Amino acid sequence: MLAKRIISCLDIKNGRTVKGTNFINLQDAGDPVELGAFYAQQGADELVFLDITATIEKRKTLSELVNKMAHHVNIPFTVGGGIQSVEDVNLLLQNGADKISINSAAFKNPSLISELVKEFGSQCVVLAIDTKKEDDGNWYVYLNGGRTKTGMFCFDWAKKAINLGAGEILLTSMNHDGTKNGFAIEITKLLSENLPVPVIASGGAGNMNHFTEVFKDASADAALAAGTFHFKEITIPDLKKYLSQQNIAVRL
Repeated sequence: MLAKRIISCLDIKNGRTVKGTNFINLQDAGDPVELGAFYAQQGADELVFLDITATIEKRKTLSELVNKMAHHVNIPFTVGGGIQSVEDVNLLLQNGADKISINSAAFKNPSLISELVKEFGSQCVVLAIDTKKEDDGNWYVYLNGGRTKTGMFCFDWAKKAINLGAGEILLTSMNHDGTKNGFAIEITKLLSENLPVPVIASGGAGNMNHFTEVFKDASADAALAAGTFHFKEITIPDLKKYLSQQNIAVRL
């Protein structure tokens, strides 16, 4: 059985780590390089580093910060935010990123996915989907850091992106983000059990049992958290020990 991964997420704004609720009300959570090094030391399996305002501000991801991060962590890390081209990805990989995450740019130009896969391999290309359940009961894709609603259903977009070669899905529920009420089991399960690539669940982690639920009830391959780790509400060693006791395979 493949070990389930615990991933720590660093949302970056103006060079600092921030954390919000439902994608708004951001508060400072510390220095990203220090936090990244701390999580690597704590036993996180991976890091995700998202420059959350790069797309809105129409600028590139902070490659210098990525480089600094690479010198301080010894675990795989994925970088996203503002990526528009093969050149952008080249720069990030040269600066030490292991994988890249694309979101809005891929939705607006799906051929970007196949270009990146052709150049770097599907294992390098993570499709990030920000999704929100609306009153009609459907989960829709949102772009630009959750600011822009599209008419596309989350599952349909994930399927299309995988057909274009995306190697992994990072699924964030906007309804659950920062609430600490648990992950979005329903949509995570739909993707995990019907798509041939790993799905990372994101949004809503508040206690250790939430991780058990998303692994056991939603078949997620990995679970990502930010605030609960940043503010030391859960520590990664304690979480992994707990999951192991629940018969969930993790790397201790």
